Amino acid sequence: MPHTHESHAEVVKRLKRAEGHLRAIVAMIEDGRPCAEVAQQMHAVEAAMKNAKQAFIRDHIDHCLESHLAEGQDPAQTLREFQAIAKYL
Repeated sequence: MPHTHESHAEVVKRLKRAEGHLRAIVAMIEDGRPCAEVAQQMHAVEAAMKNAKQAFIRDHIDHCLESHLAEGQDPAQTLREFQAIAKYL
């Protein structure tokens, strides 16, 4: 059974948008575009990735970890899982 959340479709959409921008950056560099323009696009990709990552992790915390506790999973294991994923925020 696949592990999905409501937010996954939105996260995938954000990642695909970032992927398109990343390809554009490669083309910009290959075409010799001004460095400031390339850097601006790199910044946009970083922001898009950061936002997608945060949405993904927050959804995991809000749904998976809460459900683990509600289902009676060992709180220490749930805490370890939280610590493992929170380091990526």
